[in-house]
Amino acid sequence: MPNFFTPEHEAFRKSVQQWVAKELAPHALEWDRAGIFPREVFKQAGELGFLGINHDPKYGGSGLDYWYVTAFCEALAHSHNAGVNMALLVQGQMATPIINEIGTDEQKRLFLEPALKGEKIAALGVSEPGMGSDVANLKTTAKRVGDDYVINGSKMWITNGTRADFITLAVRTGEAGYGGISLLTFPTDVKGFGVSKKLDKIGNLSSDTAILYFEDCKVPARYVLGEENEGFYHIMTNFQGERLTASIIATAGMQVMLDEAIRYGHERSAFGKPLIKFQVWRHKFVEHLTAIEAGRRLTYHAVELFEAKENPVKEISMAKLFVGDLAQKVAYDCQQFYGGMGYIEETAIARAWRDIRLITIGGGTSEIMKEIVSKLAGF
Repeated sequence: MPNFFTPEHEAFRKSVQQWVAKELAPHALEWDRAGIFPREVFKQAGELGFLGINHDPKYGGSGLDYWYVTAFCEALAHSHNAGVNMALLVQGQMATPIINEIGTDEQKRLFLEPALKGEKIAALGVSEPGMGSDVANLKTTAKRVGDDYVINGSKMWITNGTRADFITLAVRTGEAGYGGISLLTFPTDVKGFGVSKKLDKIGNLSSDTAILYFEDCKVPARYVLGEENEGFYHIMTNFQGERLTASIIATAGMQVMLDEAIRYGHERSAFGKPLIKFQVWRHKFVEHLTAIEAGRRLTYHAVELFEAKENPVKEISMAKLFVGDLAQKVAYDCQQFYGGMGYIEETAIARAWRDIRLITIGGGTSEIMKEIVSKLAGF
């Protein structure tokens, strides 16, 4: 496999790993139990350039290629806290790329620049109660009234939702179907906006996930991203980056789980020999090492195409599908290998086992990935 990482990429990876080891990993259990992590983490990440890796330098980004994003995700997997990882990736790779791509100078100054610095927290508002993957049927409306849009509706499953300073918001501005959807930058200090509820999830506990409501919220019409009623295309494009980062960090997370399980297997003995010396586990871990490598190569292939602007919807969907399903097996077996220690929260594998469940659900379910690939394959 070609080596896509230059010495500069590896130096960047090392700087991320050092930050993760010092500032994130030691607090993993503490922040999960608190159900939130300090806002200062966003600020630290912004100051270090981790939120604007591939964004426009004019607005605080670094203008680097996507292999730097890949190295960032792989290093972030060592935090042992999927909630923090997800919140930071929403900030840098999900809620802001579309602003970077098609936003006006004003939108970039007001929203993108402070988000990349970690001064404002960003959220992506697409999913709604009763509407997850079926984006074309979203119900939240934005009606043009003079120089403003008046917004009514609700959003659900919104990461960073309880404390976001702005939302990259999907709304209905036209007729039913995908042709009537727009995106806009929505500041959360607008009258009529509120948080209905912070959701009590089974995993990713340190990431706040919320139901939001909009009651006659008024924002300037100039906050629309791109052209009115053309938001569906941008949402679908944005999903590719979201799904690709999920594939990258899940693959790296599996490697972390397996490496730590093997290390544990050398240290822990049973029946007179180290656990790793039992053939059943050696063979199972070899199977997982092989499958993870296959997942990594599939994911890197998708990254290569994505970096080349090849629009690799099929390859990204395949990567997320393969990696997501594999991650469930790897997490299960690694947890089983730890025995009773794998069932207590103090052990990282226990938290990883519950957190990794989200990858086959969030950002498009495995079933949706199969539908996408089947259509692109012509059947």
